[in-house]
Amino acid sequence: MVHGIIRRSSSFNTGRIQHLYANPKSHQGGSMQLHYGDLTDSTCLVKIISQVRPTEIYNLGAQSHVKVSFDMGEYTANVDGVGTLRLLDAIRTCGLQEVVRFYQASTSEMYGKVQEVPQTETTPFYPRSPYGAAKLYAYWITINFREAYDMYACNGILFNHESPRRGETFVTRKITRAVAKIKLNQQEEVVLGNLDAVRDWGHAKDYVEAMWLMLQQEKPIDFVIATNEIHSVREFVVASFKEIGVEIKWEGKGMEEVGRDAKTGHMSRGWTLNFTDRPK
Repeated sequence: MVHGIIRRSSSFNTGRIQHLYANPKSHQGGSMQLHYGDLTDSTCLVKIISQVRPTEIYNLGAQSHVKVSFDMGEYTANVDGVGTLRLLDAIRTCGLQEVVRFYQASTSEMYGKVQEVPQTETTPFYPRSPYGAAKLYAYWITINFREAYDMYACNGILFNHESPRRGETFVTRKITRAVAKIKLNQQEEVVLGNLDAVRDWGHAKDYVEAMWLMLQQEKPIDFVIATNEIHSVREFVVASFKEIGVEIKWEGKGMEEVGRDAKTGHMSRGWTLNFTDRPK
């Protein structure tokens, strides 16, 4: 049985797990059950853990948008940082510190202003956002509980991982959704930021398997989970448009850079891709 925590909302917010709702055997009374709760509410965490008595806990809850963390710094710290402390404390309050194996989803954003390339488990951290700083607190409080209370608690330092269920505000989904809509004549442009920003992009399925494997080891160890390959947003754009038969050519520099369809000659300026003559 898999249990999950979901925040109460006045509108449906289960779109990314709707496929599980569609299968009755995967929900209430089956192999999955959801509980209303929040990482900002220690009482509900204790109640849920006491009822469920889990053997493995994966803390994937977070306000995970870097830009938003600058606008909502206190909330980000409360959920991502102190929320992890509340969860670890709840395990101890329920007397399950010798039973539960705890996985903390750390992030490459903790490296921030990178001190060495490539980053490893021993690379010094230098977060450059409230999100990165909050996650760094969660990282160290996880280690603190592991060492102070002999808990099986470990950090997986994940680099970017993508899937069709990625939030639509993130650049990868923004690009892929735009490409699909352009193909269907439902959209004419996609506005992006820095095309030369680079990321280590992996697949969520591979990374989730790595999370599970971390909790199957004899001893809790912190690991970096990454592909060791970096690609730019520009490369992602080119590869995405290639899927619909559009070859992108680049001209100019900086804000005057142009991305154009090599076949039609139609162009876009700045950070906008604009295709008015698209393959049918």
